[in-house]
Parts: sequence; structure tokens; C-alpha cells
Amino acid sequence: MRVLGIDPGLVNSGWGIIDVDGSRITHVANGICHGIGDGLGDRLLALFDQLTAVVTQWCPDQAAVEKTFVNKDGVGTLKLGQARGIAMLVPARAGLPIGEYSPNSIKKTVVGAGHAEKGQVEYMVRLQLPSVQINGPDAADALAIALCHAHHARTNGRLAAAIAAGR
Repeated sequence: MRVLGIDPGLVNSGWGIIDVDGSRITHVANGICHGIGDGLGDRLLALFDQLTAVVTQWCPDQAAVEKTFVNKDGVGTLKLGQARGIAMLVPARAGLPIGEYSPNSIKKTVVGAGHAEKGQVEYMVRLQLPSVQINGPDAADALAIALCHAHHARTNGRLAAAIAAGR
């Protein structure tokens, strides 16, 4: 299974791809899509085009996207939500199943603590994906999202198999 993790952002959207084969997880690629342009529409289009190129090049089987959390800045939350819409649209358009995970769930899965700092997340990503060259903090977060999805997918797969065997 090839998993695409996406950390949505209006200026920088991180992406990371891992391969999962049983308990073996390997790094494939990672990078950052840049929301460039003069207006919001231009930025969203740039993110859409770049993320579409990632999906086309790397052919993931599944995708995972970080859920948006509401903060004090309503305008900022709304803009992030629009970038998240692009992060959901591109894999959906490619026919990929999409998992959604809260920031705390991602941190708890990857680090073991739901309120871990960015440095701790990157450290654990490097530990789980030896020799990875991470292309920035947003890419590290995207790889963490992909790792979270891989762990949840394995657990869900075992649960489904156990339920099916019990019938």
C-alpha cells in the first residue's frame, strides 16, 4: 500500500509518501507544494496543480489529510479550510480513499503524546524512516500524517479480519 500524507496550508502544503508492506514502512518521497500567486484563487490553483502532479507521479493507493482545527483567528481558519479542500479534492478526484486525522491523533500515534512539539514529531519521523531527507517542516508533518494513517490502517485491517473470522 502506498500512502500519501498531506499537511494542508495556503502558502505551503507538505506532502509525504510512504510504502507499507506488512509491518515494513519505507519512505518514498516528500516535498512541499507552494501556494503562489497574487490572489486566493491563484494560490489554490497552484496548490491543486502541484498536488495533482504529485499524485500523478507517485500513484498512491490511499491518502491521509490533517483535520483543520478552529483557532482564535476565524479568517485564518477559513483560509486553511480552503487549502484543506484542495488537499481533499485532489486525492478524491484520483479515486483514492482518504483518512482524516486530528493533529493530536497524529502526534499521539507518531510520538506517543498528543501535545508533542514539531521537533519531536520530526525526530520520530526520522526514527521510523531511517535515512529520510525531509524537505522542510511541512513535509515532516505530512510524513507523520502518512505514518499515522499506516498505523491506523493496519489496526483497522486486523480488526476487520478478526471480525470476519468470527462470523
